[in-house]
Amino acid sequence: MAGTFVKKLKRGLLMTHTEFIDKVGESFRRTGPVEPAQLDRLEEALIAADTGVELSIRLVDLLREDVRKGRLTTSDELRPAVRERLLELLKATEKANPVTVVLNRPKVTLLVGVNGTGKTTTVAKIAKRRKEEGAKVVLAAADTFRAAAVEQLQIWAERVGAPVVSQREGADPAAVVYDAIASAKAQDAGEVIVDTAGRLHTHANLMKELEKVQKVAAREVEGAPHEVLLVLDATTGSNGIEQAERFGATAGVNGVVLTKLDGTAKGGVILAIADTLGLPVRWVGVGEGADDLLPFDPEDFIDALLEA
Repeated sequence: MAGTFVKKLKRGLLMTHTEFIDKVGESFRRTGPVEPAQLDRLEEALIAADTGVELSIRLVDLLREDVRKGRLTTSDELRPAVRERLLELLKATEKANPVTVVLNRPKVTLLVGVNGTGKTTTVAKIAKRRKEEGAKVVLAAADTFRAAAVEQLQIWAERVGAPVVSQREGADPAAVVYDAIASAKAQDAGEVIVDTAGRLHTHANLMKELEKVQKVAAREVEGAPHEVLLVLDATTGSNGIEQAERFGATAGVNGVVLTKLDGTAKGGVILAIADTLGLPVRWVGVGEGADDLLPFDPEDFIDALLEA
């Protein structure tokens, strides 16, 4: 299974990897001492992959310092040195945001984000993964302001074999979450995964609606919501960071799902998210199929990005 995941990740990162290696591959393949031009090309490649200008400059400046101090001398040491720096960044976010150990069932997971990022389908895809791990899952169609979202979740839920709790269009999202938690308790389900609204058709404030959902979840299960995942569209690149800042302040986001990674050369945004927001990426979407949502692994990601 692990080998299949790595293959899918490499396929999903193909556009990012191709553009990155096109710019920096020669620098990695050179022999002899590290030259300033090699580090310049590396900086350009990181920026082009949407790693972020500040982070790209900072990472390469650290490598320049390693060269000056004799810690990095030959070109064959360059790729391992880059790998170490990038891994250090990604692992720091995971250490700062460990996955919550849930003592009181059910675990409540909220998915938040703007419409169009693939949030609703991601709910069902995570449910499929959880079921494969042996968990019993209940889905909550709390994007009640968009009838298409409820219908879409119901279709996907049937496909992956997970029950959905829903109400009429325009119903109170917090009431849906209440019903879903009650249903999960009755079935002794281990997790409730909630699809929330990305935009409201009323004058109600979206963030206030999310706060209500969170309060209901906390009242019904101690410590809930245990996980709040922000779904971002990788094709928007660093623009998604603004969305993350907007949702993070109110929704208590502690992880990111990056969808549509296979449709962009901007996969370096994973590094920008880690650096700017201090948030770990938990899942990456590399296709439209039910099995195309992969648990994110920093080492697999970096290796897929840097391999020749």
